[in-house]
Amino acid sequence: MSIATTPWQVETRTKASGLFAVAIVVVLAIAAGAPFLVSRSVVQDMFFILTMLVLAQTWNLLAGYAGLISVGQQVFVGFGAYAMFGCVILLGIDPIAAIFIAGGLSAILAIPTAFFTFRLYGPYFAIGTWVIAEVGRLLFAQWKALGGGTGTSLPREATRQMWGVGAMHKLFGMKAAEAGDAITYWLALLLALATIGFIYGLLRSKQGLGLAAVRDNEQAARAVGVDALRTKALVYVAAALLTGIAGALIYVQKARISPDAAFSVIDWTAYVIFIVVIGGIGTLEGPVVGIIAFFLLQNLLADYGSWYLLILGLLGIVVMLFAPRGLWGLFSDRTGIQLFPVRRVLKRGSIDLKDKGGPNG
Repeated sequence: MSIATTPWQVETRTKASGLFAVAIVVVLAIAAGAPFLVSRSVVQDMFFILTMLVLAQTWNLLAGYAGLISVGQQVFVGFGAYAMFGCVILLGIDPIAAIFIAGGLSAILAIPTAFFTFRLYGPYFAIGTWVIAEVGRLLFAQWKALGGGTGTSLPREATRQMWGVGAMHKLFGMKAAEAGDAITYWLALLLALATIGFIYGLLRSKQGLGLAAVRDNEQAARAVGVDALRTKALVYVAAALLTGIAGALIYVQKARISPDAAFSVIDWTAYVIFIVVIGGIGTLEGPVVGIIAFFLLQNLLADYGSWYLLILGLLGIVVMLFAPRGLWGLFSDRTGIQLFPVRRVLKRGSIDLKDKGGPNG
């Protein structure tokens, strides 16, 4: 006897995502070898793209998936950077180790800041995060041991002797500065992969479903048993951790810091929001498209002085008017292609069950 059944199956993978997974392995292999294949200036440009991608993905996690519109994420960039400088200058810790210590301290900082900001909603939450960032900038401007308002630089011996520089010199004959750029670039590449992997895994999990429910309707999410406060707090702390690591890594590469630069709302929040908005908020692909577009525009418009920011603003307005879901959203709506599919699709399959027992065999 044969019984045919048609069970329903939940799937997220698409053909495009399968092909993309193969392509990304090839791209990553090439990207890993970039310090040996391209000039130092290109490596620095790729480092900028990767670190800004991390900042964009973490902001997108907050705003696009948790509904937390923050304009104060620069507090974690600046705090992470200053924590790294403090570890290196005051405690003599290697810059590479200091990067991850700074990330952990940034996550700890997120706990008291969340205590205050989560009492606010909508535009008040956004303003509250900006106020906290400004308080951080003013406080670090008073820290005389790290240069006060004028800032300070990393000791030359710290960057020349940080982990991996000596090995790069022995194996490949790289100078200290070139080896330092290669190491920070590889760390940025790993951080970008870890950030995207973490967010993708989160969105595909049960916690991701709860996060989407909180974003769409917090009261309804609470009614079905989702702990909205805990979900948002975990996302906020995770974003602070990743942002703090990115900030510390950026300033290891820069080797020079000041409160105004480290807590710049334009560099670390306004540009990040622009990247996410033009790329596509609420998608993993959006920040990738956005950072590529931003980098190209930055290089094309850099010679226009103050007109540069005006043109970026006008482009952002045009995209929001005619493509509210960003460039990737426009492309995806027309083609149906998703490289990081998180939407669960219910599909019908078929399974034949054969009964080998019984009187008729």
